[in-house]
Amino acid sequence: MQPPLTEYLDFARQVAFEAGRLTLGYFQAGVQADFKADDTPVTVADRRAEELIRAAIGKRYPTHRIVGEEFGAGAGSPGAPCWYIDPIDGTKSFIRGVPLYGVLLGLEMAGRVEVGVAYFPALDEMVSAASGLGCHLNGRRCRVLETESLARSIVSFTDAGSFEQYDRGREWQRIVEASWYRVGWSDAYGHALVASGRLELMLDPVVKPWDCGPFPVILREAGGYFGDWSGNETIHAGEAISTTARLLPEVLRVLTSE
Repeated sequence: MQPPLTEYLDFARQVAFEAGRLTLGYFQAGVQADFKADDTPVTVADRRAEELIRAAIGKRYPTHRIVGEEFGAGAGSPGAPCWYIDPIDGTKSFIRGVPLYGVLLGLEMAGRVEVGVAYFPALDEMVSAASGLGCHLNGRRCRVLETESLARSIVSFTDAGSFEQYDRGREWQRIVEASWYRVGWSDAYGHALVASGRLELMLDPVVKPWDCGPFPVILREAGGYFGDWSGNETIHAGEAISTTARLLPEVLRVLTSE
């Protein structure tokens, strides 16, 4: 019998907080990055934070599966709940001293993300949720905005060049033309901003499951949507958007129109 979601949520909040505090010891401290085969940076802080999270999960839930950005898939029982870990989402921000990086934890159970925590240590902001328990920003209930159209919406993204790189240039241009204001340098923070009612749309033309592990339940519980560019809630599509329930039909029309 599985523990209640409240137990998983409390655990995830505590572990994300501890990992985040660990990263602050390296933040704006001249830490040097190595570069992985895909040309993305990694630091000692990424590795140590993931090791901390993996050790905590292994001690508390030894049968659970783990998938992390830095150390891949770990052992676990077949069919057991799976934790997705990104110890520092936004490593480029981290190494440049920009405080918009986050520690991400998502718990997938029977193919659905049921618990999610996104902690931004340098801002001391935590957005968290579990199915049926609401979405909270630093302990206070939060919800998406009720903006009625893209024409009055703020859109966020991470790398403007990535849309052309991943053959999403036309879709991005249509969003630019339909929206009010576009602001970048976001990574996971953009998705958290949608959930906490601070902007209306975040687009990622390329993501891995650990980049977005917590966000389906976070957006769902905040009254919004997280998933692929076709309207399917998932962390496994290789692409992602976060938006509000009110704007989702318009966003999908803009993305799919020719």
